[in-house]
Formats: sequence, structure tokens, C-alpha cells
Amino acid sequence: MDGLGEKTLNKIAELALSSQLKQSEKLTVEVKTDPNLLAKGMLESLAINGTGLVMQKNQRLQEMQIILKSIAVNPLKALMGNIQLRRPSQGTACIVLNEADIESAIAVETLRKQIRNYKIYLDGQKVTVDIEKVNFRLLADGKVDIKARFRIWETGQMREVCLTITPRVCATGRGVIIEDVKCSKGEELSPLLTNALIEEAKKILNLSSFQMDGISLLINKLVIQEGKLTLQAAAGITRFPTV
Repeated sequence: MDGLGEKTLNKIAELALSSQLKQSEKLTVEVKTDPNLLAKGMLESLAINGTGLVMQKNQRLQEMQIILKSIAVNPLKALMGNIQLRRPSQGTACIVLNEADIESAIAVETLRKQIRNYKIYLDGQKVTVDIEKVNFRLLADGKVDIKARFRIWETGQMREVCLTITPRVCATGRGVIIEDVKCSKGEELSPLLTNALIEEAKKILNLSSFQMDGISLLINKLVIQEGKLTLQAAAGITRFPTV
């Protein structure tokens, strides 16, 4: 296949994927094929590389790489600007998040509304608490520190809950479980608060905010280093995003 054909497909694919993002510092799409493959309606591979991405659900990603192999398409429609898959294709994905990326995904307002519906016992009194801020730290030993600041409505007093958790990929690969939960501060506050924080962490790490139209991700490895979290996943594509 000549360079112009690949460049055309690259541009079409890049525009389609850009439509799934709110923002990107850099996004490149590389389609590889040749005349014989294209005549059979096949693309050898499609590689998506992005940095500084903001997904439609406002989740930020430091880096994202998706590589798909043996993609069956309608060749004439593809060159006319409409990449149609004839069957699902499989590949791999790698997503890198930093601490700021994770904190940006925390639904603080949702947590606030959820917790306001409950009264908790503190120092022998029933009180209402309000989440002010949640911070994540990614540690070199593979653990995550979560620190949340709460305001006691009745007194205006500020309290903190500090948790250390260890995320693991569950046996089926269909999500993340949280193990070894340790509370180093704020144990006197209700388990409701700690459970809400843990569930929010699980939601972020389960890739629900990273999905794009027609592209699914299934986690198979999670690596935490100081300041950085890397998710490796199996990628599947059932249809190509439309512009």
C-alpha cells in the first residue's frame, strides 16, 4: 500500500479517536497494512499513542497506548472516511496515571452527597460530616495512601482519615480488589467513610472512566511505583469510533 493510503487511514483514525477525548497534549495513530492485505479488507495493525489525555468523563491520563492486530475492515469505505470493522479485533493496552490524574477522577461531590445522608457517631454524639478534600499518594512498595479531610457540620471541626491500601487485579481480570486496608488516622470515624473512600478508589482503578466508543479494556496487570500507576490490559474493539 502506498504512503498516501496509510496517511489517509491514519488521519481518519486520528480524527475519530480525537472525538472521544476532551483534550490531548499529543495523539498519534499509526495504521500499518499493504496492498495485498487491504485488498482482503485487512489492516495489519493499528497503534494509538497519546499523552496528556482527558477523557469524556474528565479522567486524565498521563499516557495511553493501544495496539490492535489483524483488523478486518471494509477497504473502500475506509478510504472514503468511514472505517467499518467486519468483526471484533483484539490487542493490548497500557495506561499510565500519576497522582494528580487519580485525584482529578475522584468524585468528591458524589461522595459528599452520599455521606451527607447519614449521621455518624463521634465522641458519643450523632453528627453529619462533609468531605473537603481527598489526596492520593502512590508508594514505591506498591501501596496507595489515601488521606481525606472531613468537616464536622455541627462544630466546624476538621478531622482526617488516613488509609493505606493495596490494589490487586481480581482473579477473573474483570476489575480491581482492595486488600490490606490499614487506617493510621481517623479510626474513630464511621466505617461508612472509609468504605466510601475504598469504593471510590476501586471505581477509578477499574477503567470505567477510560472507555471509548467501541473499545473495551480488561485489566491483566497493575503496577504501582512512586508517583505512578501503570495498568496493562487486553483491548478489544467491536466498532470504530465515529467522528
